[in-house]
Amino acid sequence: MFKYVPPVLARPNSALVVVLHGCTQTAAGYDLGAGWSTLADRYGFALLLPQQRASNNPKKGFNWFLPGDIGRGKGEALSIRQMVETMIIEHKIDRSRVFVNGLSAGGAMAAVMLATYPELFAAGAVIAGLPFGTAANVKEAFESMFHVRARPAHEWGDLVRSASRHRGPWPRISVWHGGADPVVKRENADQTVKQWIDVHGLDHEPTMVETVDGYPRQVWRNRAGHNVIEAYTIPSMAHGTPLATGSSDKHCGVPGAFLLEVGISSSYHIAKFWGLTGHPHNSRGKFARWRCSARASAAREAVVEADLRRKSGAKPSPRSSSFLRAALVRLMNRLRTQLSL
Repeated sequence: MFKYVPPVLARPNSALVVVLHGCTQTAAGYDLGAGWSTLADRYGFALLLPQQRASNNPKKGFNWFLPGDIGRGKGEALSIRQMVETMIIEHKIDRSRVFVNGLSAGGAMAAVMLATYPELFAAGAVIAGLPFGTAANVKEAFESMFHVRARPAHEWGDLVRSASRHRGPWPRISVWHGGADPVVKRENADQTVKQWIDVHGLDHEPTMVETVDGYPRQVWRNRAGHNVIEAYTIPSMAHGTPLATGSSDKHCGVPGAFLLEVGISSSYHIAKFWGLTGHPHNSRGKFARWRCSARASAAREAVVEADLRRKSGAKPSPRSSSFLRAALVRLMNRLRTQLSL
């Protein structure tokens, strides 16, 4: 696994965010694209970034559909839970401020973690993922991704309730999906929302509907008036994590494969939903925004140049390839390696 702990956390008993990459991705590559370490610097929380091995899954995705990996006390779910415990102990993390999110297979695995260890996580986020329990083998996984295996809300909720002995309070959840996703159908987001509406005992209709950065956001509140579920749909977006790159507090990340510039940063808004985006920690917020903007601009320039050279048949530019290598090396140097999965 990888971890990133800012030189100075925001305070003793800081928060921990678990970030789960998608298929074909790496922990470092996904962090670079989604911008989580930038937010960690800015707001002073720690990151845990598990990385899948090709020996466990040839696509390097988490096995969100295998019973031996998604049950409480089993396989990959247990491994991630043990990593979280290590981080809590080593870095004095506040046990009430542990969060998990992921993209695609990582999003589906985030749903697994929320269901199997609900007492461990205050909240989570599922990006282009699937509801917990939708599949128990490869065939069902593909059916769920491409065709959606719909269930009544109470059946979805029962799957979560039967995954542990926990009976509440339940984690809050943020759900994101592209309306033009050809890999994991958007309706899976509806099923995920339906699942957690039932778990929280809420009405099906949202409490509030608003527009955030040009996109619809639905919110469900509990009886205490707390926002416990939010859902974003990015109508024309394909499969990936929504990004907004730039220099403001709401911007971070680097566009790439399955990391899509659409004018809204899912990472920032998820962190805000979790209550992590208070005042930037000392001067680190300004530095992180500058670094994010400079890195994103250079990365976009390198990608555009590489694309133009590919179309023209020219040889790759040493400058663009060296930049990308250097960016990854710098990021890897910041991520301190611990025991692997």
